[in-house]
Amino acid sequence: MKQISFAQAEHQSKKKVTRRERFLAQMDALVPWQRLIDALSLSYFPNAVGKRGRPPIGLERMLRIYFLQQWYALADEALEDAIYDSQAMRDFVGIDLAIESLPDATTLLRFRHLLEKHALTQRIFEEINASLAEQGLFMREGTIVDATIVAAAPSTKIQAKQRDPEMKQTRKGNQWHFGMKAHIGVDAVTGLTHSVAATSANVADVTMADHLVRDDDKRVYGDAGYLGMWKYLGEDKDDPDSRCCVAAKRGAIKQMEASPMKTLLLAFEKAKASIRAKVEHPFHVIKNLFGYRKVRYKGLAKNQAQLFTLFALGNLVLAGRCRGHADGANVS
Repeated sequence: MKQISFAQAEHQSKKKVTRRERFLAQMDALVPWQRLIDALSLSYFPNAVGKRGRPPIGLERMLRIYFLQQWYALADEALEDAIYDSQAMRDFVGIDLAIESLPDATTLLRFRHLLEKHALTQRIFEEINASLAEQGLFMREGTIVDATIVAAAPSTKIQAKQRDPEMKQTRKGNQWHFGMKAHIGVDAVTGLTHSVAATSANVADVTMADHLVRDDDKRVYGDAGYLGMWKYLGEDKDDPDSRCCVAAKRGAIKQMEASPMKTLLLAFEKAKASIRAKVEHPFHVIKNLFGYRKVRYKGLAKNQAQLFTLFALGNLVLAGRCRGHADGANVS
């Protein structure tokens, strides 16, 4: 049995369990660690450290540190400081500072570059989703598509003297935004994200529909920004068997005179909106729970790589809530 340090003993003896400890304990139980290690090992170990250098840091430990960075929206140096400051984070990583040192910010930077170079964040996304699918959490009845704008730094007061050329400006309502768009396809039953894509902010939502829909989806739901989606899915607009179920424009409904037909149409739109509401849950998790409000890196490729990890971890949060509701229903 491993002997614990005085700091760990003092931490374990405290009476209150913090929200951070509860969250990390839940994530520790939900992440399919062994599955991720098996999927990433071949790409990680040959490239991590040369044969004559120190042995590479364990893949699971690096994944734990990397996931902490995503959950708490920390830069490399800030994450290193946070782990030194937080016993809960050190317990999650599995490191005892009394006998070993923490991987520094440069090591995390190299690990992240390795994930980007070999498209391993997409592999993480796929493996976590495969694990959830085996648990019956992807129903494949339909997909909800949507996009959100993620802001980028508009200032030119940087070393390159210019803004990121891959980020663009777009108008939403009466406000202009500069950055990129995160496009997702969400399971219509469970609200879990199964498809992710990143584009510059000026790309129309509807043009990405075919990248987000599964071949066996029976229905595809979208807001009014996806009018004309049938063209991108290769379907006939007048086909009664079309999968497209898109919201009508509010202005067109407002212009209609009061009638039983308008009442029926409003009820139909409300029913569609209740289904589409599930697509907001993943955005809520990564923006409000994980604190992802602005792009951290330059270029779409690096930011899309981060999106795969964020939505994969977001799926675990939503899956945990689904299990909680199911357990509560069984108890009652």
